[in-house]
Amino acid sequence: MNAWLLAARPRTLPAAVVPVVVGTAVAMRTGQARPGLALIALAAALLLQIGTNLINDWGDFRRGADGPDRLGPIRVTQAGLLSPGQVAAAGAGAFAIAAVLGLLLAAEAGWPVIVVGLAAIGAGVAYTAGPWPLAYHGLGELFVLVFFGPVAVCGTELVQTGGVSALAVGASIPVGCLATAILLVNNVRDVDGDRVAAKRTLAVRFGRPAGRALYATMLGAAFVAPAGLALLAVPASLVTWFCAPLVRGPLGAVLHHTDGPTLNTALGDTARLHLAFGLLLAVGLAW
Repeated sequence: MNAWLLAARPRTLPAAVVPVVVGTAVAMRTGQARPGLALIALAAALLLQIGTNLINDWGDFRRGADGPDRLGPIRVTQAGLLSPGQVAAAGAGAFAIAAVLGLLLAAEAGWPVIVVGLAAIGAGVAYTAGPWPLAYHGLGELFVLVFFGPVAVCGTELVQTGGVSALAVGASIPVGCLATAILLVNNVRDVDGDRVAAKRTLAVRFGRPAGRALYATMLGAAFVAPAGLALLAVPASLVTWFCAPLVRGPLGAVLHHTDGPTLNTALGDTARLHLAFGLLLAVGLAW
């Protein structure tokens, strides 16, 4: 059981929870929130995240990106805790259950939900698997920004209200930026190993300084975005600025360190920042 818990990467799961909470808060603002559908959307989002994590574990192992000198947290396939076949099958199973939940949501909100769900599953598989894995061609950050931001937040609103509002689009931007920042900590940490494995992340393509600069940009954009939301008549979104002190630790670590332990701590700190920001944003939106 411990191996499967490691494989699911529970520390990454808030990245799936936050967009659903924010999207539901947007629906609440208009009095159209549907708690039952929100819970189904949350379950589907978590399964999509777990499925992506599992396929990522399997895909990176097959391509040699997770070697014995890995600096990040344990990967179960590389460590021999689970076989590649077990991990790939579990990933497929998570996607299959998510697809069933997606059909339930589509029965309420229509065919656009099926399109969104198929795109999310396809992107989750293509992230590190298939003939042209996104993460190996510098598109990992774009994938996370889009699917953990606009797709997830707006999709959550869509299944509850039947439409997508400008407010949901605006609220999705900082959510996606902070999810991308989590990935960037990984990529800045893993530059050397990724280069050897021909995993051409943006940090590998343009160097660790560029990865660090992009990380700082994602954090900055996330905290600028609430000012734009305030202009959309949601001044309470500025409550997110209360979690600004959480930026200092991980930002300093990413800008000035390369060792695994320090950057692994920064990874957890960035994930906590994402969760705190998302919860505060949801409160501001539903105010």
